[in-house]
Amino acid sequence: MRYEIKFSGHENIRSNHQKTIEITKESSLTPRGDCIVGVSATSSCNDLPQEIKDKLRNPGSKVTFSISVDTYEFTIVGSGHPDLILTHKEDIVLRKSDFICPRTIAIKCDKASDLLPREMISLLQNPKTQGTFTITVE
Repeated sequence: MRYEIKFSGHENIRSNHQKTIEITKESSLTPRGDCIVGVSATSSCNDLPQEIKDKLRNPGSKVTFSISVDTYEFTIVGSGHPDLILTHKEDIVLRKSDFICPRTIAIKCDKASDLLPREMISLLQNPKTQGTFTITVE
């Protein structure tokens, strides 16, 4: 099952956090949001279809995320968990750790925002840049 979320770039995108990646429905961003790779997202955890939420809560599910911007694509693999809350109304966060809160969509991810190609980050620092965040759950 696949679900796509559109998002926009922002001049304050830094993408240098070593443990998380985030997209948000918020349109503003301060430089402190160093894990955020996209703003003005079309969905948050709360907005995900129930079928996706159910699959994300299955510990046997393989979850793959891709971030596509222009010709670049960045892929992250993570794990679902039965305790995922998935109710945050603004954000989606992928975590390398096993910490769970309402913003968490996956844990034990193999990458964080610091590994995104710097060319992709340069594009995302332009507010006119559009990207796609794709969730694939098997």
